[in-house]
Amino acid sequence: MKGSLFLFLFLFVIFVSNHPAMKTRTGFALVLVIFGCALAVWNSGRSARAAEQSNVATLMAEAEKAPTLRANLRELTDEIGGRVPGTPAMERAIRWGIEKFQAAGADEVHTEAFTIQHGWGEGATRVLAKFAPNRGEGEVVTHRIRLPLEFTLRAVSLGWGPAAQMSGVEIVDVGAGSHDDFAHAGELRGKAVLVHSEPMKTWEDLFGEYQRVPVVVEESVKRGVRAILIQSTRPQDLLYRHINTNHGEADRLPGLIVAREDADRLARLLAEKIRVSIDISMPNQLTGPIHTANVVAELRGSEKPDEYVVLGAHLDSWELGTGALDNGCNAALVIEALRAIRVSGIKPKRTIRFILFSGEEEGLLGSLAYVHAHRADMDKYVAAVVFDTGTGKVTGFSIGGRKDMLNAANEIVEPLKAWDAATLTTDAEWGTDHFDFMLEGVPTFMANQEEANYLVNYHASSDTFDKVDFANLKRHVAEAAAVMVGLADRRERVGPRISRQEIERISHESGLEGQMRSADIWRDWESGARGRTP
Repeated sequence: MKGSLFLFLFLFVIFVSNHPAMKTRTGFALVLVIFGCALAVWNSGRSARAAEQSNVATLMAEAEKAPTLRANLRELTDEIGGRVPGTPAMERAIRWGIEKFQAAGADEVHTEAFTIQHGWGEGATRVLAKFAPNRGEGEVVTHRIRLPLEFTLRAVSLGWGPAAQMSGVEIVDVGAGSHDDFAHAGELRGKAVLVHSEPMKTWEDLFGEYQRVPVVVEESVKRGVRAILIQSTRPQDLLYRHINTNHGEADRLPGLIVAREDADRLARLLAEKIRVSIDISMPNQLTGPIHTANVVAELRGSEKPDEYVVLGAHLDSWELGTGALDNGCNAALVIEALRAIRVSGIKPKRTIRFILFSGEEEGLLGSLAYVHAHRADMDKYVAAVVFDTGTGKVTGFSIGGRKDMLNAANEIVEPLKAWDAATLTTDAEWGTDHFDFMLEGVPTFMANQEEANYLVNYHASSDTFDKVDFANLKRHVAEAAAVMVGLADRRERVGPRISRQEIERISHESGLEGQMRSADIWRDWESGARGRTP
């Protein structure tokens, strides 16, 4: 801007000040006045930008202190624990969210209730493997050990899986569980299948696991399989909970995550042509509809209170661990970001809504319910920012395929460059609570983070308070607060709300459509159950 100003003055002097009228004392005075006004405007703009930068720096310094972060998260994880919708723990977590938002200084806090079609809980799952002679032959000797023998498998049910009581069910190894693997496995009716996995090391491995299981279930249902045993992707007998449904409905077959080492043992026995059968006792409890809620807090906008910027994270978790990395740390971050903005004295121009979503683990149901409840007002939503991948270093944000807003988004993340947290990617992904905002055409910022210790502890019994990197998490609070104020105070929106046609185009180009098809969500888009209506 400085260069543009001096170019203007240079041209003014050449073309205007040489005019005969400017040769008089009055004309010369007019030149000086115009020059002074232009310089004052430039200085004013520079001062305003400097003040904004100073405010953001002050805000980030305050946010990084995060004085209530550790205590809030310890209470959520150690005292409340794992938080499955429909359970007393989830109800306590919702009350925790209300109280912490109020203490942080929100202008207003409320809950928004929604319904999930079933509640679910795992009973005392027990799986017993028995080895016996193959092909109905008489008793045999293998490696000097006389069969039959038995041992207990370490296993847990998939979320929202049906109850199961069965005995003497033969196991068949179906490799990685692809269409071809099933086609070459022989007769499977009435049997259980063992599905192998590779150790999980990257984000791509995690998404691949979610996209692979629906194929396994579809093939198993088609071939009359009675139960599915999926090898854990984690070492050292670590167990975790996933879900294979997206709408709160019961799964179609009993499914179990089996300890990696136990699954390898089964595979070796089967490779030796030893017949292995299992007894399963899985007294899962599936209830009727349950009610849960999102917790919503506000800092009201000083100039545009009817335009909204959202900062969100999900409050629910699986219950094998205490939901610290997924996603208690970021629920605490959202509360701490509100506190920092309030304490800093900054008055955001647009309203910032801070949302703790429920039902994320069951199919992003809380954020979907929120978007549906506010569908008539989606034009007022400027952006949605979501954190949901533990406490690994933030490297920047995914902006949901929106190349059109790349320049404006770079302005928003400018304060994060000093921490190498300002890299923007134009990919588009499902998998967390930005997703349904994105399908509504609202600009989204999904925090990209290094894996750190997130993947090995993801949904697992090991996801506990001690795994949290508080130095990183405090920095993330500062990054979140800076981005929110940048979005709330920017004179122009970071990007428009785009049409359904544009959303679909981005889905094709970015590969999002493939992800949605693999996760059986594309039909929701086609039916209008998800996404912006035409």
